[in-house]
Amino acid sequence: MATGLLTSAAAEQIVTTCRTAIGDSLRSVTYFTRDDFEQVYLREDLERDADLSTFIGHEWRGFKTAQTAYEGTELGDYNYTIRVFDNGFLIRVTSESDGVFVTTDGLTVKDFEEVATAVNSFLENRESSRE
Repeated sequence: MATGLLTSAAAEQIVTTCRTAIGDSLRSVTYFTRDDFEQVYLREDLERDADLSTFIGHEWRGFKTAQTAYEGTELGDYNYTIRVFDNGFLIRVTSESDGVFVTTDGLTVKDFEEVATAVNSFLENRESSRE
C-alpha cells in the first residue's frame, strides 16, 4: 500500500486532520498525484478491495474537467467535490499537483466544509514546502 509519496509524519498528519474533522464517520483517506497514490487510512471494518487506481484516474480527470468547465463563471473558484453513494460519501480536494480523497459515512454540509478546509490547508502546506 505505501508508495513513499508521503513521509510517515505527513501521512499521520492528513489522517489526524481528517479524523479530527470527521470523527468515527471516516472510512478512508487516499493521497494522490497525477502518477501515483497512497491509501494512508482504511477503517478496520472495511475491505481493502476498492480499485483505487481507477478512482484516482477518474478523480484527477474529473478535477481538471470541472476546473476548466467552471473557470471564469459567476460561481467563483472551484473548491472541492462531494460525491454521494448508497453507502457513504467521497470528498475530493485537489491542488495543481496533488490531492486527497476521503470517504465517509454520513456527514453534514458543515462537516464537509470543515474537512475540505483542513485538507486544503494540508495540500497548501505541502505545496509551499516544495518551493
